[in-house]
Amino acid sequence: MTAKKKQALGKGLSALLKDPAQDVSSAKDVRATEVVGSIAEIDIDSIEVNPFQPRTHFDKEALEDLSQSIKELGIVQPITVRKVGFNQYQLISGERRFRASKLAGLTAVPAYIRLADDQTMLEMALVENIQRQDLDAIEIALSYKRLIEECDLTQEQMSERVGKKRSTITNYLRLLKLQPLIQAGIRDRMISMGHARALINIEDETAQLRLYRDTIANDLSVRQVEEKVRQLKSPQPISSAPTELPEDFQSIKSELAGYFNANVDLKRNAKGKGSIVIKFDSDRDLERILELMNR
Repeated sequence: MTAKKKQALGKGLSALLKDPAQDVSSAKDVRATEVVGSIAEIDIDSIEVNPFQPRTHFDKEALEDLSQSIKELGIVQPITVRKVGFNQYQLISGERRFRASKLAGLTAVPAYIRLADDQTMLEMALVENIQRQDLDAIEIALSYKRLIEECDLTQEQMSERVGKKRSTITNYLRLLKLQPLIQAGIRDRMISMGHARALINIEDETAQLRLYRDTIANDLSVRQVEEKVRQLKSPQPISSAPTELPEDFQSIKSELAGYFNANVDLKRNAKGKGSIVIKFDSDRDLERILELMNR
């Protein structure tokens, strides 16, 4: 599938990083531009967890779910590591993906590699990457995310760098909150950015995935998906129209009609709410009914 093909693109870079004669460890090295901003596939055993990672607890069930997703789809969002020596890396971000990849039995993972003193080069590489015409929406979103997190840019600064409105950047970043299966679908161009922007408005993950599969199976347009999302978020209220009276209420209606010697209309809806209307023919008839009510 597309996500896995894209990860395979890093194999040439991986070979470069495993060649001691061409080792790249700093932004000043000759071949540093081939590393910065690119994805490389690196051995999972060559990565050590960041000792300063503040997060120490990871939900076991959630990790197992992510592990199963990685087995089926691969890693949709590569991890980020810092090169600390020849074929030695330290994890910067993506520890959940890293741990889940180990559970899935992966021997190598796709990663963005940071080098010493590469900050300016990284920013330039990411901005240049965003300008490419062949990127899918997830690749663009990941580049925006890296500019924010690794280059310490605000959305306003990033807007200036890439020449996009802040609202556009926000819409891309929101895509990264979608389920991995849906992100993979975007990368494989099975659905468009418009479809994805509609799906992100569904909070329930099960409903979100159900509509995603429905979109693909029935080739739904963006407008059709948007309409289905509106229906999910604003379901039709339960009808309050009167329903046919149960037999015991029919009996009550008959008793009231006999007691007042008048036509009685009794209505009751599905929620148990209703009304009783006693009809009269004249003012004198009304007085008669009121006397009966006051007894």
